[in-house]
Amino acid sequence: MGIKIISKNKRAFYDFVISERLEAGIQLQGTEVKSLRAAQVRIADSFVTIDESKEAWIHNLHIPHYAFGNINNHVENRKRKLLLNRKEIDKLYHEMKSKNLTIVPISIYFKKSNVKVEIGLAKGKKLHDKRQDEAKKDAKKKIRLGDY
Repeated sequence: MGIKIISKNKRAFYDFVISERLEAGIQLQGTEVKSLRAAQVRIADSFVTIDESKEAWIHNLHIPHYAFGNINNHVENRKRKLLLNRKEIDKLYHEMKSKNLTIVPISIYFKKSNVKVEIGLAKGKKLHDKRQDEAKKDAKKKIRLGDY
């Protein structure tokens, strides 16, 4: 299908329990796409909001300036609009408000020639949940390596 992953948000799975995933387009400028083609993006601190006019926005998605750009380069940390249809936005908004969830980006990738963002509805983990997950991961690793 022509999917090339640019970046994954590994921190999202450590800090959150992801319940539902969704693919969204993202509205970008030309130099942003060129920076993404060079795999320059920081997605770890970003999050998604839905405003009162029912539009989804991604914040803190850091795409650095294009190296060969000119004075018309993009702003690095601007909020960018996510391209979702009305049903998807309404569903996300309702789930987010009713269950007190957060929307976090999971990965950003090229699908054919379009830039897509995978977003997920997430609930924050407590400290003891993180410890349990690490203990399970360590146990699986020991079993796999034969160090039990």
